[in-house]
Amino acid sequence: MGMEPEFSSEALGALIEQADGSGVEICGLLLGRAGRIETMVATRNVAADPARHFEIDPAALFAALRAGRRGGPEILGHYHSHPSGSADPSPTDAAQAAADGRLWLIVGGRAARLWRAVAEGERHGRFDAVRFAVTTGGHVEKNCEAVHMDGAGRTMTFAKAQGSPH
Repeated sequence: MGMEPEFSSEALGALIEQADGSGVEICGLLLGRAGRIETMVATRNVAADPARHFEIDPAALFAALRAGRRGGPEILGHYHSHPSGSADPSPTDAAQAAADGRLWLIVGGRAARLWRAVAEGERHGRFDAVRFAVTTGGHVEKNCEAVHMDGAGRTMTFAKAQGSPH
């Protein structure tokens, strides 16, 4: 599906810190062009039970869709957190996900992982893991499967795909 999605280490670190400090699921949109994520936009979680579920604010979703139709960045996917869980999709995530090929960045346990919602995916029949790149200063870590942040929020480590040369 095109080039490897890329995030800045600053943006991922800030997202992990925000998720770690919240008792509810945080959520937002991944916006970009031609498969390249340009920005992550936080949205309100309007779920009835935001400590256990997320629902992106429809007003923010429609505004992003309108902006994309006017030539702005398009919605490539979204992110959310699992406050007391892992960065892996849950069975609830799978039940609610459309097999539309969009990206799901999930944050949990001071880590972030990227998934694509597809029919008959490897995880819960709905998600395939997606390798991604992380820019740190002038350096790019490619072929990442997960990013982990230490408890002090100072050191980021990268779980690499098997056989990765980088």
